[in-house]
Amino acid sequence: MSNYEGQAASTGEARANVLRLSGPCERWDERDADFIREILDLVGDKWSMLVIGALANGDARYSDLDTAIPAISRRMLTLTLKRLQRSGLVDRAAYAEVPPRVEYSLTSLGASLLSAIEHLAAWSAEQHTEIRRHQDAYDMSATRSASLA
Repeated sequence: MSNYEGQAASTGEARANVLRLSGPCERWDERDADFIREILDLVGDKWSMLVIGALANGDARYSDLDTAIPAISRRMLTLTLKRLQRSGLVDRAAYAEVPPRVEYSLTSLGASLLSAIEHLAAWSAEQHTEIRRHQDAYDMSATRSASLA
């Protein structure tokens, strides 16, 4: 067995073990669980959340999004818009004008994500102090462990 085959086998075994977990994961078959992970990866990405948030106020041109999200590179903005468009969350409308005009907007599917994102953001804000306390304690412990090694 090649190393790749061994990795594939262990990945398949790990996935099978994950799917056997009790709780919310047991509701879905393997194909659905993979799709759910793919979508959560897309919408959980920090750039996707920021783009969706920026489009919550209405249509925007590329330059508007670039200005609204100053930390994003143009390449990452382009990739994020394409990923969101591919999944039906963002619509791209190109107008035959001189100069050409392109506007992006949330689809109804994309807009349906807003409440989930708002709930997650509110939870993050509410739990900020406790999460920071845990992060600081972990970082201090990791620093001490590294200095002893």
